[in-house]
Amino acid sequence: MKRLLVLIAVGAGAALACAVGAPEEDPIAEAPAPEMVVDVEQVRDNLYVFTGGGGNTGVFIGSESVTVVDTKLAGWGQPILNAIGELTDLPVTTIINTHTHFDHVSGNVEFPEPVEVVAHEVTAANMEAWRPVTGLAIDPPPNVFEESGGRGLATRTYSDVLTLGEGDDQIDLHFFGAAHTGGDSWVVFPALGVLHGGDAFLGKNLPIVDANNGGSGVAYPDTITAVLENLEGIETIITGHSTLMTMGDLAEFGDFNQAILDHVRNGKAAGQSVEDIAATLDLDARFAEYGVPEDRLLTNVGVIFDELP
Repeated sequence: MKRLLVLIAVGAGAALACAVGAPEEDPIAEAPAPEMVVDVEQVRDNLYVFTGGGGNTGVFIGSESVTVVDTKLAGWGQPILNAIGELTDLPVTTIINTHTHFDHVSGNVEFPEPVEVVAHEVTAANMEAWRPVTGLAIDPPPNVFEESGGRGLATRTYSDVLTLGEGDDQIDLHFFGAAHTGGDSWVVFPALGVLHGGDAFLGKNLPIVDANNGGSGVAYPDTITAVLENLEGIETIITGHSTLMTMGDLAEFGDFNQAILDHVRNGKAAGQSVEDIAATLDLDARFAEYGVPEDRLLTNVGVIFDELP
């Protein structure tokens, strides 16, 4: 896999940044960013992943145009466009947002019109609502869509499955149920055997279960199972905040979330409190490399606890 580095210098100031491949850190964190760096990794001949500045961005160069999957934090739209310009002269015509969170959608407003923004119908509604993220330690930034007069909001939605393009240019969007949010899209490039999982598969970390935006810790394992059972020919997964992974890694991630759900279910049935359930979690050794921040665990246990009868 070829790697390029595109460096865009900007004035000093505060920005939000994301730690990629660092399980012990929060995938959305506050940090100063005197420079905006887009690290470009080639996944296939015409598919790239851009890291830095929020969630991992997929860039698919089709025969006539470019499709971008997720656009990072506010201010990162132009660095993404600049990096694309180093790869191709084709125009960006489509943005796909895997879910609603500000570190995946805020760059939308910086893309020149006309550009079609595609998202699941729940995500489209969540983007307009701009709710806080359950359990996130920082306040949400200003609503970029409200500030831009609605620019960058979804212009095309779907409920279950949507196919864009055909042949080698085909991209399939699937919704398999609630997980990280209530509208997570799983984006498949069938000709390439690649899946972009967004933050529904952020990497080997405890995911945020954003109940404010429809996320579900109870449904999470079943949603992962549905992905595994319904998508064939996937060799590589672009994660939301980590390195490239495989379907085997996704299966393990599903087991990880199932183990947490089972622990909460058993603890609630035994009359334990949310705090006691979180404090007594004892995961199998095969999950030893997973990042499990205490504050997020407590939040997720509380979300699952409230979901269970």
